[in-house]
This record gives sequence, C-alpha cells and structure tokens, in this order.
Amino acid sequence: MTAFIGRKRELHKLDDLSKRKIANLVVVKGRRRIGKSRLIEEFAKNTKFIAFSGLPPTEGITAQHQRDEFARQLGQNFYVPTPYSTDWSDLFWHLAHHTQEGRCVILFDEISWMGMKDPTFLGKLKNAWDLHFKKNTELMLVLCGSVSSWIEKNILSSTGFVGRIDLIMTLNELSLAECNEFWGTYRNQWSAYEKLKVLGVTGGVPRYLEIISPQSTAEDNLKSLCFSQEGFLFHEFDQIFHDLFAKRSSTYKDILKCLIQKPHASLEDIFQELGMAKSGSLGDYLEDLILAGFLKRDYTWSIRNGKISKLSHFRISDNYVRFYLKYIDPNKANIEREGFANRTLTTLPAWETVMGLQFENLVLQNRALLHEALHIDPNEIVNDNPYFQRRTKTQAGCQIDYMIQTRFNTLYVCEAKFSKNPVGSSVVDEVKEKINALSLPKNFSYRPVLIHVNGVEDDVVGSEFFAQIIDFGALMNT
Repeated sequence: MTAFIGRKRELHKLDDLSKRKIANLVVVKGRRRIGKSRLIEEFAKNTKFIAFSGLPPTEGITAQHQRDEFARQLGQNFYVPTPYSTDWSDLFWHLAHHTQEGRCVILFDEISWMGMKDPTFLGKLKNAWDLHFKKNTELMLVLCGSVSSWIEKNILSSTGFVGRIDLIMTLNELSLAECNEFWGTYRNQWSAYEKLKVLGVTGGVPRYLEIISPQSTAEDNLKSLCFSQEGFLFHEFDQIFHDLFAKRSSTYKDILKCLIQKPHASLEDIFQELGMAKSGSLGDYLEDLILAGFLKRDYTWSIRNGKISKLSHFRISDNYVRFYLKYIDPNKANIEREGFANRTLTTLPAWETVMGLQFENLVLQNRALLHEALHIDPNEIVNDNPYFQRRTKTQAGCQIDYMIQTRFNTLYVCEAKFSKNPVGSSVVDEVKEKINALSLPKNFSYRPVLIHVNGVEDDVVGSEFFAQIIDFGALMNT
C-alpha cells in the first residue's frame, strides 16, 4: 500500500470520538475512490480492525448472495467455519459475539450494496446495534458508502437511526497542498503548470493521484492513463457509474453531457437541453449527482442583505468526469483501435477552455487556502461562492468565478485565469467590466483578486488594479 497522505482533520475527529467511554456509530460517505475505507484503515492501524464489503450490484446478485459473502468474510476474519444464514440478525449476532470485548473498529464498506436487496437489513442492523454491538464500550462501527443518496435516504433520514449516529463524515477531495505530496521527491522538478495538467484530470482524488508516475511527464502519464485501452482512467467512468447508478446510469450521463455543453446551467436550461417535461424526477437525479460528488449547485445571493437567492447554477465539479465526457468518451472507438497516436494534450479541441473550467474547480475546492492567502477570517464571511447576476431592464448580467462578501461590506472579486502563457493586461478590462456590472450598494468596497498558474505580464502588475495576485503554485506549497 502507498503511504497515507492527508486527512489530518478527519483522523483527529475519529481519534477524539474513540476516547469516549461509549460505543460509537459512524457514517462516512463520499465519491468513489476518495479514500473512505483507506481512512478508516489508517485510523484503525494500531487496533483490532475487521472490514466487510458488499458485492457490487451486478445482474443476478440477490440478498442471499450478499448474506453469503458477508458470512464468508466473517469466517475469514475470525478463522471460524463459514456460518450459513438466511437472516441478517444471525450474522450480526455472530459478529457481535466475536467483538464483545476490547477496542475494535468494524467497517461495513459499500453498505448500500449489502442492504439494497433486503428491506429488513437496516432494521436488523439497528436492532443488533442496540442489543449487542453497543455493549462493548470500546467498539466503533463505521458504515461507509459511495451511494450517498442511499445513505441519506435510508440511514441519515431514517427514524430508526435517529440519536444513534455519533459522527457523520463526508470526504471531499484532498487540498492542493496534500495533492502536492503525491509527487514525493519529484515535486520540485514539476512546474505548477505541469501539475495542473494532471490535476485538471484527477482533481484531488487520492486513488487517481496514487497511479501517477512522477518520473514521467504529465503528457505521458495522461496518454497512458486516459488514451490507452489499458489505462485505468479509460475504463473508470463506466465502472463507477454502473456501480453507483446501475440501470439508470445512461440518464445521469445525459445530464452530465448537457453540462459539458453549458458549463453553468440553471434547472430550466437543463430541462430545455434534455428536451424533458418539467418534473420532480430531474431534481432527484441532480441531487443524486450532487451527493455522489460529481455536481455542485451554486446559489447566488443579494449583496445588499446577504440573503441566499433562489437562483442557482449547476456545474460539473469533478474534473475527471468532465475530462472523460469531453475527450475520452467521444473517442473510445478510435482509442481502442489506434491509441492516442501523437496528439498532445494542448491540441485537444477547446483544451484551454476546458482547462479553465478545471482550474476554477480546483480554486473553488481550495477556497480555504484562498482565505488564508487573503488573510480573511472565515467567521467574517457572509457569503462566498461563484456569483452571477441575471440581466434585467435595470441591471447588466455578469458571472464571477468566485466572490467573497465579508461582514465589513467588502467584496473580494476573484478571477481564476488559466493560461499556458503569462496572463496579459486584457484581464484587467475583463474584471473591470464584471465589477461595473455589479449592483453595488453605496457603502460597499471591492478588492479584485487574480489567481493564475503561469505568471502575469508586467503590465498587469503595473496597472495596480488587483489588490492581490495569487500564484497557483504557491497555493500548492502552502
């Protein structure tokens, strides 16, 4: 196994919880490959650790198959004959019997797979917790899964588990500084721009960063991983979407393709692009994609009073998903037949535009690092998000990559500018135009901020327009 990187805050929370004199029930959710089970394994490395995982929801898998697999893992974990049971209560009793004393961490990985086919699964797990597991005051039971919508509906919103869950943890992508550690001793040999090429595909997903070879170039890594039929990221999308969404995966894929064409889309835009009649089902699909970690819904707000607006835009927040649907999926047949040939990343259609969106995602994912760089206390923030203003008869429309409003009536207007060359002076006029379009109350001030990756021209600095110019590479080295 590779060295464990990051998650210090999460490990600290788990450690604090384990010091209590009672049994603990924990829920961990997040995107596939984000490192949920790896986190629990790292936390439990110095104690008794027992892990169970459900079978992927392939065709023909039944509730009994899941029970049989659980029983098989039970026998292997405790070196006992495999118990046979048609009832989850019996299997949970066996597990509780073997863990009734001493410090112990039990992981149910991909719990939705275990219980999806059996409507009695969660009720019997709740009973087993109440009657057996929690009697061991040194025990921690972790329920872990990638199908976050299932966890939300069946565990977190279930009356059966109210008051029983001690910690709910959602794992997000690693920070830029944590991502930088995956380059190891080679980190100083890679420019921030070359790292960005990789992160523009992998984001801060630990599993994807683990398979990067820091001895090779970004181009060679991505050709091998994305544009070769043997590449891990060539097959990854179909795998995770089938596992998460099963028979409805094509519907979710259509929604994401719509957001490839229109990167910041309202709900009405998506209805129109898909040619769908307005119904609640699309909202459910979008919520599933948000819970799965692939989409974000960004709400704008009123600058005057700080209240969140009903107006919102959806965007693909997962860099791998956008890169796959834009460049790999449409070319799968050619890649399987011919490979990537000699094309370079920078010759891909609309590459700079797409990388600009990927750059924005990374900036938004790392807004806490921006707050530090701008010396903003998080307690002073009224709102922060991508900001947009619709055109009306009395106001111009505008879209701002990221804006922070503080309780001191100051707006930090942040422009995340991707360019393979130093950013030129035209960025000053672009940001000025956005600020002029804002409906600013008279008692507000603003601070323009530029985030770049490949430097800025002297004219940008000389204009003295930006209150702060932040280097992406400096954020990675924070």
